[in-house]
Amino acid sequence: MTYPEKLNAIRQQMKTDGVAAYIIPSADPHISEYLPDHYKCIAFTTGFKGSVSTVVITQDFAGLWADFRYFEQAEEQLKDSGFELVKLKIQGNPEYIQWLGQTLPKGATVGFDEKLVSILLGELLHKELAYKHINFQHKDYLSPIWENRPALPTNPAFLVADEFIGQSVSAKLTAVRQALKQHNATYHLISSLDDLAWLFNIRGADVSYNPVVLSFALIAENQATLYIQHDKLSAADTASLAQSGVEILAYDNIANDLRFLPAESSILVDPKRNCFGLYKLIPASVQRILDTNPSTLLKAVKNNIEVANTRQAMIKDGVAITQFLKWIQDNIGKIEITELSSAAELKAFRANQDGFIGESFNTIAGYKAHGALPHYAASTESDVAIQADGLFLVDSGGQYRYGTTDITRVIPMGNNTEEEKIDYTLVLKAMIEGCKTRFPKGTCGYQIDAITRRPMWDYALNYGHGTGHGVGYFLNVHEGPQVFNATATPIPVELGMITSIEPGIYRSGKYGIRIENLVLTIADQTNEFNEFYAFETLTLAPIDTTLVKKELLEKAHIDWLNTYHANVYAKLSPFLNEEEKVFLGKMTSEI
Repeated sequence: MTYPEKLNAIRQQMKTDGVAAYIIPSADPHISEYLPDHYKCIAFTTGFKGSVSTVVITQDFAGLWADFRYFEQAEEQLKDSGFELVKLKIQGNPEYIQWLGQTLPKGATVGFDEKLVSILLGELLHKELAYKHINFQHKDYLSPIWENRPALPTNPAFLVADEFIGQSVSAKLTAVRQALKQHNATYHLISSLDDLAWLFNIRGADVSYNPVVLSFALIAENQATLYIQHDKLSAADTASLAQSGVEILAYDNIANDLRFLPAESSILVDPKRNCFGLYKLIPASVQRILDTNPSTLLKAVKNNIEVANTRQAMIKDGVAITQFLKWIQDNIGKIEITELSSAAELKAFRANQDGFIGESFNTIAGYKAHGALPHYAASTESDVAIQADGLFLVDSGGQYRYGTTDITRVIPMGNNTEEEKIDYTLVLKAMIEGCKTRFPKGTCGYQIDAITRRPMWDYALNYGHGTGHGVGYFLNVHEGPQVFNATATPIPVELGMITSIEPGIYRSGKYGIRIENLVLTIADQTNEFNEFYAFETLTLAPIDTTLVKKELLEKAHIDWLNTYHANVYAKLSPFLNEEEKVFLGKMTSEI
């Protein structure tokens, strides 16, 4: 079926059921960022392959709501599909709800698959559209028209040994149960795949880039049940979990067990990370406690083993990045290098490193104007050749058995303009400002965000995305609860958290510049004013300095950069051959 034919088939079902509007979110029953092929509903329906969007269909309009990161991509991929791009004004804001309120008549019916909508979103829809007396119905209009729909993944899963994790399943369950007591909850439902992977020390390959396994869990004071396909785990892993007090049941059993929770019991449910469909199965006699999963904060604070292993992963990753940068320099103009071929070459360098499992996200390799698209994904249609001219932005990361990496570097290819040099220097200055900051205990991410942006604000420059996100340990590259952005999220930056710092400047149609390192929150000093924290920069890879306008930097920024580069050379050079050492030596020489 063509995309217009799919749209027409959905509308026919809507007409039969009397549904005025149909919502298709970018989600699965686990409210995941990256989806199994079975749940890539928006790509199937519209052809748009971006990772964040929402589709709304009525009889006379079909729109895809997306933020600025996807404007150009969506315009291109939605051509002749019957769907129009609706540009979000505020990133992450469900502006289509207001549109529905303005568009639909009173008493109209709205349909959506309740398995693909979070509790938070489901309740928001009911609340925001109550004034129009909108009726909501669970509808799945895609399954009837999705021929050969991909099955749910059957990839095997495995347990990670305690020596790589630093904490046993039993110890983690104890910590979660302590949190349940504080909430006065007798049960706890977990659907989010990274929380499940952390809690049960389990990893898999059910989702691209994130080493997670499709599963649910129900935790009680004396019982823990993991709902997962039985054949995913080996007999030895199943026995190991049993020793930790974990019962294994079939993946689909979660629905039935929720229906029969004991009357007068209570259940802790994270409204952002559980689906509306499961939530509605909980009996009315059960008290519902809506709060963040305890495991979200617990896994964000890395233990000593995780930190030590992550440092080793950063060395492996830094070696691969150094080899890639040298490869670009040695081969530009001699062989054809494109965005796609360069991303493949970078993956190959990482694959040569011990413990490499795969990429932590789809590499963003954006040359010239493509670099101005923060979430650009090169395709066979958009792929361009890299020339000895302009700027080449590469944002990439690796999953290792002992850590997760995420790094952005901009490679000057030649003939760079004064504007590019100024922008590059100011982005670097902002990144350094964030990395070197000292801050009192209790500081939140929005404060770090503002500190990082200040050097760019001085020149009336800004960027539309957040400054940083939490990063998992051999887990999701995007992890909460901490986030460095302008939203006044009241989550303090805690010791042991790993977060990115990645400011940027994007000039549409010309180039993009983003420089990113990962940092670890560490103790700095304590005095009569407070406990003060600082950041240890974990990422180990050279930052090109050929474009740097030194007069725009303060001495503190220059000192930081020179110290950082000395550390990069000391840590990486033992793992490089002589030619690579010479290359790295030049890249990390003092300015």
